Amino acid sequence: MKKIESVQNPFIKSLVQLQEKAKVRKQEGKFLIEGKREIELALKGGYSLKTILFLAEIFSEEQLKNFSISPKTEKIEISKEVYQKLAYRDTTEGILAVAESKSLALNDLKLSKNPLILVAEGLEKPGNLGAILRTADAANIDAVIIANPKTDLYNPNIVRSSVGCLFTRQIATGTSEEVVQFLKENNINFYSATLQNSNAYHVENYTQPTAIVVGTEATGLTEIWRTESTQNVIIPMQGEIDSMNVSVAAAILLFEAKRQRGF
Repeated sequence: MKKIESVQNPFIKSLVQLQEKAKVRKQEGKFLIEGKREIELALKGGYSLKTILFLAEIFSEEQLKNFSISPKTEKIEISKEVYQKLAYRDTTEGILAVAESKSLALNDLKLSKNPLILVAEGLEKPGNLGAILRTADAANIDAVIIANPKTDLYNPNIVRSSVGCLFTRQIATGTSEEVVQFLKENNINFYSATLQNSNAYHVENYTQPTAIVVGTEATGLTEIWRTESTQNVIIPMQGEIDSMNVSVAAAILLFEAKRQRGF
């Protein structure tokens, strides 16, 4: 088995670039995954792994046998110095993987007959995106669509903050105009969380093909979502503020839809 001990190794240098630069990830169609659970979820989600790198003193070669890794996946033992150069977390698990990106095209989504979708517009904080993906997994919805994306979905911060839920739901991206057109073409009602011309969220019917649409706390949703929606909805606020974290709002709306559908 191949072993790399130097951080100056050209392959390791290329992985640092892959980790740090969205442009490189896009050009190469690859990204880094760190952590046992995250790699397991990526494999379960149908992601192809090009390379597995492990620090034997933390994660043994024997433990690798528990992964359903393709024979084509290269396995490389790395030194502690190399691992520390690549590892993104403060806590270590001793294993990383280089994975191939998936298509994020709207038309590649495979939807059920009665889909439930979450649309998130313009989110840029990795923590919020990660929390959104965790919520989507918890609710077991069909897909997450990121409209007007402001960050690369394969950013290591998003992989980390989603605790692997990036790999458990179908994900697509597009402009808001493209997403609205996609929803209409597929006869999916969409409910925009916004203050303007809105009804209380719990009075709407989410038992038909439905998309829940949320935006940022700072700017909310753009005009197309407010004017083209099936209905705008609001979560009534009883305190001093008039908004809540986008991932919390998404959770409330999605689980109301799930409740109406009998979970």
